[in-house]
Amino acid sequence: MSEELAIRTIDLRVDYGETVAVKSLNLEVPRGEIYGLVGPNGAGKTSTFRILSTLMEPTYGEVFLCGIDALLYPADVRHRLAYMPDLAPVPSDLRCGEFLEMFAAAHGLRGKEKRDRVEECLEIAELTEKRNSMCRTLSRGMTQRLVLAKSLLHKPDVLILDEPASGLDPVRRAGLRNALRDIAKDGRTVIISSHILTELADMCTSVGLMRRGLLVDSGRVDDVVDRMGQKQKRITIRFFEGLEGAKRFLDAKETASGVEIQPGGDALQFSFSGGNEQQSELIAELIRNGCKLRTFQEQQSTIEEIFLELSGDDEGGQEAE
Repeated sequence: MSEELAIRTIDLRVDYGETVAVKSLNLEVPRGEIYGLVGPNGAGKTSTFRILSTLMEPTYGEVFLCGIDALLYPADVRHRLAYMPDLAPVPSDLRCGEFLEMFAAAHGLRGKEKRDRVEECLEIAELTEKRNSMCRTLSRGMTQRLVLAKSLLHKPDVLILDEPASGLDPVRRAGLRNALRDIAKDGRTVIISSHILTELADMCTSVGLMRRGLLVDSGRVDDVVDRMGQKQKRITIRFFEGLEGAKRFLDAKETASGVEIQPGGDALQFSFSGGNEQQSELIAELIRNGCKLRTFQEQQSTIEEIFLELSGDDEGGQEAE
């Protein structure tokens, strides 16, 4: 087991009855990374987070956090991690400061050390002015930030965040991004899921794409986007003539999808899932069919377009968290 890995899973599988939520997941996250787990609803992200957080056991497989076997020694792992679920509840009858002080005490902090750490976490979450506010008065975004502050109290080596930007405005999302970067600079590891994909791509150093329980790709953000973008390109072709025939031809092609006539009526845009050789043959076929091409332009998919393609592939499939 490499000491450089904060998280490692081996052949991880999670079943809910006949539904397979996670299939043979082999995940490796180095220390000091902000790792984003991306995927549509039902991809298996939340189930993966519950396993990593020792809240449930997998059907089978192995899980290691900071080199510790999480299935054999869950208590040891819990001292090293924090898990922030989406829409975590907070008590209505406590003030924000009291809420954090209660958890700080549970982590063994006392006296000045406890007070200083509570104030520090309130500042990180940009809630200092809410210290004496009742938890029940907080907005959804403020509640998310309060739970984040609670999660940071014991300075966990691994921070697991499920949709932490939910309910945050753009300014607060930028603050969250900066806070997570500071945490990673200290050598701690953050694994995060989110549907705010542009924010996730900007926030994370690495990313993993999940679909139907499978890890489709994983690595540095730019590398994943480059690899996945090559698999699914957006192509725009402008024609001198033959556009209608070209549209009928492309609609029948398995490698082409979403064929649309562009404003102006002289261009088609579509998604293409074939390789470079297939792309070259496609152009040759269009020409042989009498289409006169004026320009040809290809654009690799962004991470958001890749996500939408993954989501579209899952329509009608089984749902599991």
